[in-house]
Amino acid sequence: MTQNKKIAVTGGIGSGKTQFCAIVRDLGYPVFSCDEISDELWKDEGYLAGLSERFPACVEGGALRKDLLSKLVFSDEAALKELNAYAHPRIMGALLERMEACKIAFAEVPLLFEGGYEKLFDGVVVVTREEDARMRAVAARDGLTDGEIRARMRAQRPSSAEVGGKCVLVRNDGSLGELRQETIEALRKLGI
Repeated sequence: MTQNKKIAVTGGIGSGKTQFCAIVRDLGYPVFSCDEISDELWKDEGYLAGLSERFPACVEGGALRKDLLSKLVFSDEAALKELNAYAHPRIMGALLERMEACKIAFAEVPLLFEGGYEKLFDGVVVVTREEDARMRAVAARDGLTDGEIRARMRAQRPSSAEVGGKCVLVRNDGSLGELRQETIEALRKLGI
């Protein structure tokens, strides 16, 4: 089947991308996730071997430790760039391959603009949320400290500057019902 529309969903950590995607899925559209693909790659021995070679300080007891890798890359910009250069092409390749079989498909891509991947999509939804609400959501979901959350936020480009052209902004500052209405309006703006 020929791919008609590939829509990326992005936004800062804790903005509500996953909630937006759950609504899109509930409306009947296929949704793929870079985070899920990344989790799958963590089960691939070849992928882990490549990470272990690049980040030997994160290997303990012969196994690569994700928690040590996270601490390293969010405190060392060069390490983060190295991780992204290794992981992102593999993740994006798997993502686009999965989307090819769909007439219309959505993909949750947290670091879309940082990787320059927006040009691979026919449309982009940028989910935004007030910073304090994002901090609370991430702390509750991941159990991270304020410092750890802020380090992750600094690693992302501000999303509001990217809206324009083929981008649609979705504000997630209200209830789940309001987000659903914002989602339906975003799909209309995208011609879906």
